[in-house]
Amino acid sequence: MRQSSVVYLAGPAYSPEETAGQETIATMLEESGFGVYLPSRDGIEPNISALALVDDPMEHEQHDRAILESAVFALEIYQLVDRCDCLVFNMNGRVPAEAGAFAAAVAFTVGKPVVLYKLDHRSKLHGNDNAMILGLSYDFSKVTKPGEIPGELAKAIGKSRRFEGAPCRGGIPPFVRITAELGHDVWKALQRFKISSLTGDATVFLDELSSILAASDASGFREPGPRLTRERKK
Repeated sequence: MRQSSVVYLAGPAYSPEETAGQETIATMLEESGFGVYLPSRDGIEPNISALALVDDPMEHEQHDRAILESAVFALEIYQLVDRCDCLVFNMNGRVPAEAGAFAAAVAFTVGKPVVLYKLDHRSKLHGNDNAMILGLSYDFSKVTKPGEIPGELAKAIGKSRRFEGAPCRGGIPPFVRITAELGHDVWKALQRFKISSLTGDATVFLDELSSILAASDASGFREPGPRLTRERKK
């Protein structure tokens, strides 16, 4: 195992209990030598008050939300395609979290090792999980004990290396690549925002996101019309 491997930790974070569970897994992975990207901890939304900001129709235009959502999407694609080396998907819940299932599918598609974790027996398939999700792991298996996640992740990384050097048909689609590059710029902007003296002013960050999106070659951002350009209110 490469100690510098960065894990994308996907899963539910819609309640304090779910968020705490994700943070516990993140801590365990970090103590095992992995780097961890946890969207509910490291992404845009938990680091700024932008969601509350753009939800106030009296203060800001609706296209502010479009700017934020576009940036969030690009950032997650960048983490999945470029920055993170592998993914752990916490599938606990009545059904697996939609965003987590999407993230796991993207990681699988670009050839990243995927480890599934589930300690929840609720399922409409008599306790079994949908094969379209189980198949994202190399062997249609899932981890049922939290303490086994780091070891299984190391095994999955080892298995993935069997494919290193194998010919890749088609590579990464251009739009995915462009979106990942946009996400890289968003990630850098987020890091600057977190360490700047302007941390309390989310409008500054939204202004920068607007500029980044307008300058991107990504389809949908190419023409910076009213949806993705932002003028600060006087």
